[in-house]
Amino acid sequence: MLKVVRIRAVWLFTVPALTAGCGGLLNGKVESEAAQKIATQAIENQVFVKGGKFILGDVGRPNGSPYVTLTAFSRPAVEVSIDSYSISRYETTWGEMKVYYEALDRTPLYADDFIYKKYVKATDDPLSPNYHRKPARVPNYGEAEGYCAWLAEQTGLPFALPSEAQWEYAARSRGKNVPYATDSGTIEKDPYLRRPKEYVDPSIPPSGNTLMHSSVKFERRPVGSYPPNSIGLYDMTGNVAEWTQDWFQEDFYDHAPHDNPKGPAKPINPNKPEKTVRDWAGRGDHMGGGGTVFARAGAHIESSGNGFRCVVNRPEPLN
Repeated sequence: MLKVVRIRAVWLFTVPALTAGCGGLLNGKVESEAAQKIATQAIENQVFVKGGKFILGDVGRPNGSPYVTLTAFSRPAVEVSIDSYSISRYETTWGEMKVYYEALDRTPLYADDFIYKKYVKATDDPLSPNYHRKPARVPNYGEAEGYCAWLAEQTGLPFALPSEAQWEYAARSRGKNVPYATDSGTIEKDPYLRRPKEYVDPSIPPSGNTLMHSSVKFERRPVGSYPPNSIGLYDMTGNVAEWTQDWFQEDFYDHAPHDNPKGPAKPINPNKPEKTVRDWAGRGDHMGGGGTVFARAGAHIESSGNGFRCVVNRPEPLN
């Protein structure tokens, strides 16, 4: 199937080879040793998530009050079923994105742009905001979708961005009633980015179980710096907010299909095409429940600063 991905006014046509099989590179399309390493790691980092039924949306606190109070986008909660799939244990990193940009010769699109050129860098310096093990913040939605499609082409596996239902089911450790995707379901905030900017020191070891402070600082922690949730996924609360594949609809839960729900087939407002972004804790320390796994909002497809992770839509484990 021909897939069309719009990326900053440049149309990238990809034809992912969805060949059956797993456990290695299947179709021999890897361009370089670096790309082969990234593709192999992408498979190894997939965590199998057994499907089932769960309550999608803000299930509410034990006293009945909602977790998210500033918007009603996460209500009403609705029971849905979801097929098994796999999802990356880590957010996609600067280093992984650098290999992708170079493989498809996309770096020059941003190299001369004062705003966007910082979004295509990667360094070996652990003190740099663009250290290759820190989570990438992509220039737009298209680059996130394009990266997953590129992995599909390299591996022959159906890599894609997650639907928001897949994202939430995994963040909540297969649909548990927990407000945060941490080891305990509660948060112990790393104070790292709270201090005045001049005292932010990347050599300070992580503490607590999540980084969800400061939307104005570019600095983040390397992926996997905090304990994972109970199914082995890291940073689904905090570090960076994450794109999903769904077009954003405020009242989506009023209309969500009960089997493998996905968002609308097209933008609600064609003049303002928005995709759903999850983990708003990655944008800062949000009030009114905005840092919980239930919070959802839209972001224009050309907006920058969000991260992502990919899924593999196969009903069997890869590893």
